[in-house]
Amino acid sequence: MSMASALPLTALARLAWRNLWRNHRRTLIMLMAIAVGVWAMIFMTALMRGMVDQMVEDGIEALPGFIQVHHPQFRDDPSIENSMPPPTDEFRAAMETPLVTGWTSRIRVPAMISSERDNRGVVLLGVDPAGEISLGFDPEKIIEGRFLEGSDDKGVVIGQKLLERLETRLGKRVVVMSQDPENNIADRGFRVVGVYRGKLAATEETFIYAGRETVQQLLGMEGKVSELAVGGQDYRDTAALLALVSGVAEAGTEVLPWSELDSYLAVMMGVMDGFVLVWIIVIFLALSFGLVNTLMMAVFERIREFGLMQALGMKPATILYLVLLESLLLLALGLLLGNLLAWASVWLMRDGWDLAAVAEGMEMFGATSVRYPALKMNDLVLANVVVRVLGIITSLLPAWRASRYQPVEAISKT
Repeated sequence: MSMASALPLTALARLAWRNLWRNHRRTLIMLMAIAVGVWAMIFMTALMRGMVDQMVEDGIEALPGFIQVHHPQFRDDPSIENSMPPPTDEFRAAMETPLVTGWTSRIRVPAMISSERDNRGVVLLGVDPAGEISLGFDPEKIIEGRFLEGSDDKGVVIGQKLLERLETRLGKRVVVMSQDPENNIADRGFRVVGVYRGKLAATEETFIYAGRETVQQLLGMEGKVSELAVGGQDYRDTAALLALVSGVAEAGTEVLPWSELDSYLAVMMGVMDGFVLVWIIVIFLALSFGLVNTLMMAVFERIREFGLMQALGMKPATILYLVLLESLLLLALGLLLGNLLAWASVWLMRDGWDLAAVAEGMEMFGATSVRYPALKMNDLVLANVVVRVLGIITSLLPAWRASRYQPVEAISKT
């Protein structure tokens, strides 16, 4: 019976495995190249995805909230005139649904803060501490003193960088000035009761926190607020949350998702999705040259072998399957090693990777110098699928070439 016909798949797989390791050095080099390439695809994608996620999360934290409700003119002119009434009972009731993870109402006005030595322009936030914490403000950010204890707290919480600029310290008094509805200067002395550390220096220098009721009294707002902020489950999908808030917001107000409040971050997210696919394909194209070259060399070295196989009755199609199977085994091993390396790298960097020494100036783009890789399952699946599909396509050329040799011509090759 000829060798032909039909080698069982298991026998073909064993033969492909033995052939793969006939040249250990070449196989190991190619295996490591594939593994490193797959690692680079997944790990660098995780780093970039983590950076964008951080930028969005930090942006939402600075806004903050997934959805905001405010006066239609507030974004262009964040003054007292463009404030709005406090939330209605209907709005409060709607905020109890599972879609909402937290919400708050706040005052947000431009102000001036002065110490004994210096003064700075800031954004004064009149807040309810419990509401801010429900939206993601982490009390662990307070590095000295405490956070506000209620919306009627008489103290002020400022950022560490601002504290340094004002050359003051915890417990000292500062004066905060802004405009009231009559465009008169309204000022008040506050004691610094807490100092917070933000992820971005710009945040520390810009935002100061005071009790909402205290700020309303200072500015004569009579219970009005600047904005309502609502948090949700996933900042990537805010459609349902936007519909909910829009349905209960007071008539004449503007309801916007974070992506419209900060279009730069939304664009970054879109660019990132395109970057992931381009990055994976570019890395694979670099790998594919090595893969094709290695397989073609292996085919050239085994011309006589393929001729003998055909002389003994093996069909050209079986030889094609054999070479294709060898390349698939090589790809499978490389993918396994590359995935393990990527997972290990992400796990080792779970506490962040400080790139301050080489990433100076990243804050200009809204990113911190500490990177936290974010390994998304869809990115992982995309990388593996692209490598498998393009790997099969790349392997077809050497496999086809091996199957095209005529037995007599192949056996005569030396």
